Amino acid sequence: MFKALQNSLSSVIYPQECAVCGRHVDSLADGVSCSGCWRETRFFSGSEMLCDRCGAFFGNEAAPSPVHCRKCDDHLYDKAVAAGIYEKALAASVRHLKSTPSLPERVKTFIDAAFLPPAFDDVDLILPIPLSKHRSLERGFNQAEMIAGPISKRLRAPIDNQTLTRKLHTPIHRIGMDQKARELSVRNAFELTRPKLVAGKNILLIDDVLTSGATVSNAAKVLKKNGATKVYVFTLARAVMR
Repeated sequence: MFKALQNSLSSVIYPQECAVCGRHVDSLADGVSCSGCWRETRFFSGSEMLCDRCGAFFGNEAAPSPVHCRKCDDHLYDKAVAAGIYEKALAASVRHLKSTPSLPERVKTFIDAAFLPPAFDDVDLILPIPLSKHRSLERGFNQAEMIAGPISKRLRAPIDNQTLTRKLHTPIHRIGMDQKARELSVRNAFELTRPKLVAGKNILLIDDVLTSGATVSNAAKVLKKNGATKVYVFTLARAVMR
């Protein structure tokens, strides 16, 4: 009752256009996108055809055996999954999250409902992908830490936002950047301040969107070099590479 009244008052006092289609957003829980655009956004349930390693999307129906895109053969994480495809309402939410430190209830619901492989039950420690000092000061918060919160509660694993650091200030990745440019921009970008904390542990890296996988692969490289047993990846969205 209270939420319905709050939504009604908000729609009158602070009317908001959907960041995707321009229609009216009726509920605060929907964030910057309308309910119609949320319905049109594809979220993964575990029944899709995805690359068994990096989670690249191939189709809506699962294959009878694991499939591999081959583009992630040299990646150093063990498995990456996402809540859904970087499109429509989810893409708008990811973009908005880079400027506003708030996760709408709709996004939290989809994070909580995201399909996670059984292997993720063995996660010992959750590490959000860090920002550089320059971007951290500029932005004032790390969106990956906000995504990590609901995942931490679900897996009952602690978040560590101190051990993995970004020592290089890298350009903001754009969806249109090619894979080589992405890889070069994050090569040797990460280091560990407390390497003993990751030795022998199963680590879950958290980020907002996975495109080429270069960022999380380079972070995984540092973790495994310092003794991490397994490195998994969860992102809010998965870009569809063409």
